Amino acid sequence: MKRNSRDEIQSKGVRSSSPTRLETRFAGAHLKLGLQRQKLIRSILDHSAETCFLSSRELAKRFHVDAATVVRTVQALGYKGFAEFSFDLREHFLTRVTPYTVLKATTREKRSVRDHVNESLDKALDNLSSLRSDLNRDRVIELAGIIHNSRRVLVIGVDLAASLAYHLAYGLVALGIDADAPVGSEGNLQHKVKGLTKKDLLIAISFGQCLRVTVEAAIRARKLGAATFGITDSDTTPIARHTDQHLVAVTASPSFFLSSYAAPMALINALHDACAHLKPERALQQLKTTEKDYLSGPRWFREPKE
Repeated sequence: MKRNSRDEIQSKGVRSSSPTRLETRFAGAHLKLGLQRQKLIRSILDHSAETCFLSSRELAKRFHVDAATVVRTVQALGYKGFAEFSFDLREHFLTRVTPYTVLKATTREKRSVRDHVNESLDKALDNLSSLRSDLNRDRVIELAGIIHNSRRVLVIGVDLAASLAYHLAYGLVALGIDADAPVGSEGNLQHKVKGLTKKDLLIAISFGQCLRVTVEAAIRARKLGAATFGITDSDTTPIARHTDQHLVAVTASPSFFLSSYAAPMALINALHDACAHLKPERALQQLKTTEKDYLSGPRWFREPKE
């Protein structure tokens, strides 16, 4: 049988040296599963480039079974629900591909550029919908309180997540909070972390397998006694495991970048609003100093007078 381009991701992608959590669970429960359930899990794993973005109903339709069969099979692996399984499936996929292999595979599909654009937008909307339905609002408010009570807030995000870290820190500074998102070398970041105390807060932002530099910063901050909070895309990522608390924003994407930051950016905007409205008097006092500049200051472009 001729293999399609999505299938080739599996065979030509970079494979990790150790089994993923999903593979470990499958190996442990293998003998307890019937032949049909074994076949279903193998099919899902073999086509994870496609299946990691599907709902339980979509998976059922793809493999010609009913949704209840998918859910029961997932539970037989030891998962509490499909969402937990889906996170591990996505991690399994990400550990076996690179941006090159994803783009190479998708370019062989018989789809137009418009189709790829629509798929990207649809997935971003799905992520936002998931954030809206699943976000723990109380935890967002709790994080806003911790931010206000901290002497300093250090936001760690490197590589693509640096844009998220900068945006979060920028908004906090505008509200009068001593926040920083350090950039530059790994050494500069480590020096910033070394200065943290029990009065400070570190917010670590990373997704999927999570970047080593960010995770190590969170671990070091905890050892120094600083409060730590993570923004990540699952309850099972290294950031989730190595911070005191965390918030989840799904980053699933069909793009060669393997992630979409639509939901994390929306989460950060919600956190900014929580910080502003938790102490509105402080926020108003701080923003009043910038009102004149926003209305008529030199920061805005004006057409030259004729």
